[in-house]
Amino acid sequence: MLTVLNVAHPFAPVSREALGGPEQILAAIDEALVEAGHRSLVIACRGSSVAGELLALEPVAGTLDDASRRRSWEAYKASISELLKQRSVDIVHLHGADAAEYLPETRTPTILTLHFPLKSYPKALLRSRPGLYLTCVSAPQRQNCGSDVSVHATIENGVDLDRFKSSSGSPAGFALCLGRICPEKGIDIALRAARRGRMTMLLAGSVLPDPEHERYLAREIAPLLDQRRRFIGSVTGAAKRKLMARARCVVITSRVEETSSLVAMEALASGTPVVAFATGALPSIVEHGKTGLIVQNEIELAAAFSKVRGLDRALCRQRAEHRFDLRRTTAEYLALYGRLRKTAVGADVGVQPTPS
Repeated sequence: MLTVLNVAHPFAPVSREALGGPEQILAAIDEALVEAGHRSLVIACRGSSVAGELLALEPVAGTLDDASRRRSWEAYKASISELLKQRSVDIVHLHGADAAEYLPETRTPTILTLHFPLKSYPKALLRSRPGLYLTCVSAPQRQNCGSDVSVHATIENGVDLDRFKSSSGSPAGFALCLGRICPEKGIDIALRAARRGRMTMLLAGSVLPDPEHERYLAREIAPLLDQRRRFIGSVTGAAKRKLMARARCVVITSRVEETSSLVAMEALASGTPVVAFATGALPSIVEHGKTGLIVQNEIELAAAFSKVRGLDRALCRQRAEHRFDLRRTTAEYLALYGRLRKTAVGADVGVQPTPS
């Protein structure tokens, strides 16, 4: 039996219904560990929901500024250190972009999954070091890493296909934009394109208590809202899945290189085409002209709202079933855990990274 400690990003709760992709993937790994008879430990902020044992730390109260981040990082580092002293842990698995701030000093094999663009991590963290194993979440992300980044494995993200169903009726006349409200997601571009294309758009998401994110909502998003372009707040669970299945399309207008996209995968699993910018892994997820449209700018996006109506929604679901099964993702992580523990047993240091 394995004992695995998964460590979440400190500022977002973990659950299968979380808004963020890293939190969803962590929750799925935790659930798979428990189902396989292993011991799963999770360090995450209070409000998280896991199948294993949750070691909950208090979330940031009030504004998310440098001081509050520092306090959270220190609490995380102390909690991880104390747990590793008290418990026998086979694998530590980190998921946060800020993992360098609480990276444990341990001989226990430690995995860092690069859920975020490489620029989110200190360069020193990405270099080869004994006992630290970096994993990518998509083949395009791995290709972009280059020889300077020491990647041990590539384990592509997936979604729980059983939770998503295609709608039996005709799609409704709205586009859906879903995700965290922050500048890098480019939601202002989506709203301007919806206006240009005279398209009804629903914006569903949440805003972290970060001054930059709050300013973005007030200054860039709010002025673009009207009766046909509406912000409906955070939508999760069955309500989110129903919206996805009914939408004409799901829109992803990221300004940054997306390492993967659970939103795109969930949309396709719902039988809903995706219209997306060609950033990062998105062109590898969305098959242009088949399961969605890849566009280059706001003008092309505005035109895509009418073009996407001709795409085969049954094909979207079929492609998702073939390519994005979460069970493959979790099985590969559990297999990696087993390999690393087997290699580490009786050794002073872990194995060296190998090409993915």
